[in-house]
Amino acid sequence: MTRSAGALLLILVALFGFGAACPSFAQAVPSRAPTIALDVRPLPSMDNPVVALNPEKATDAYLARISGKARARSDAYFEGGYVLLVVDTIYAIAVSALLLFRRISTWMRNLAQRTTRSRFLQVPIYVAQYTALTTVLTAPLQIYQGFYREHAFGLSNQNFGQWLGDAATAFLVSLVATMIILSLIYAAIRATPLHWWKWGAAIAVLYLVVAFVISPVAIAPLFNHYRPLPESSIKHDILSMAHANGIPATNIYEFDASRQSNRISANVSGFLGTTRISMTDNLMTKGAPNEIKAILGHEMGHYVLNHQALLVTWIGLLWLVGFAFVNWLFGVLVRAFGERWDVRSIDDPAGLPVLVAAATLFLFLATPVENTIVRTVETQADMFGLNAARQPDGFATSALKLSTYRKLDPSPLEEFVFYDHPSGRTRIHTAMRWKAEHLNDPDIKTGPVSPQ
Repeated sequence: MTRSAGALLLILVALFGFGAACPSFAQAVPSRAPTIALDVRPLPSMDNPVVALNPEKATDAYLARISGKARARSDAYFEGGYVLLVVDTIYAIAVSALLLFRRISTWMRNLAQRTTRSRFLQVPIYVAQYTALTTVLTAPLQIYQGFYREHAFGLSNQNFGQWLGDAATAFLVSLVATMIILSLIYAAIRATPLHWWKWGAAIAVLYLVVAFVISPVAIAPLFNHYRPLPESSIKHDILSMAHANGIPATNIYEFDASRQSNRISANVSGFLGTTRISMTDNLMTKGAPNEIKAILGHEMGHYVLNHQALLVTWIGLLWLVGFAFVNWLFGVLVRAFGERWDVRSIDDPAGLPVLVAAATLFLFLATPVENTIVRTVETQADMFGLNAARQPDGFATSALKLSTYRKLDPSPLEEFVFYDHPSGRTRIHTAMRWKAEHLNDPDIKTGPVSPQ
């Protein structure tokens, strides 16, 4: 998503919160992307276990398995995201400036006012125009990031028509959600113009909770087909691990993520009766049993440790600060340019581009904070998964497989600023540290030998 979509995440809440990812637009060229072969070799049986394990040496040995072109490609993809973060921010602010200085936003507001005298209904009419226009204006960047770049790095399996179909679905979901949320936020602005930012943050958080509940059953199936995982020993092991940790799952679902990309992933999503354990078909075809268990153990950690509620709380507090910042900056900008823009007050829908530009700037500045919040719960889930699945080497090799789109070994500053998950080095070292403390456990003794 571009930074304008990111800005709407703050003002109207990002469309799928933390529970779902929205695919973007697509193209008629390669029908299937090339894959990157990773040197992830099977580990020998541990008949005569070592008496000690050096976590640092084991981590370095694992990381050395991804080198040369594969490592350079991974680093280039992830580091390109640093540049795109800046580009997206500038682009979103530029689009807002275009709508304001050319008085396009004023024209859309006037059309909404001519359509109805209801101030409440004027907002969704304006928002429908705004969403459609900004989608068109940001399409070149969306197409580059979501289609061309993904194909260039061998991460997408879609042609342009397939990608565009997913993008159209995402647009319709975005349109409906944006119209609802902004209508409520502007109603709060009209009701309490001095304190609207508090109510706006509350509405945003409420929507995030709703998104967590409905996303697994109403949104995710719009992009992928879900089916029960066929009976197998791995399905039995996953359900056993879920039941042992109090997760009310009666089935495991597999979805066809391979129609979009080569990435491996899984999730335990939803609550209030919508909890579902899901895994991509990529994980089933590319992952070894110990890797599948390690990844599912991590995902179960999010559920058991109540990370959805934690994220709602901490991200909600961050958004509260963000809404206050947006309210302050709106006043500064409108006092300076309001007459030129014909933006009358903060309850004027024509001022939405100002709000979006201010939110975009806040999200950019808050990137390290938001990433740290998410990275913290991901670290907790890593630890839970190691204790639940007891597959440290499976956890390490799965981290290597994620290197197709995540830089394995960043500097500490890079990881702090840009990573919303622990880096490959951090994750592998965590697994090896855990293993070093469990070498005498029977299952670890008979497991694989970690490299050193």
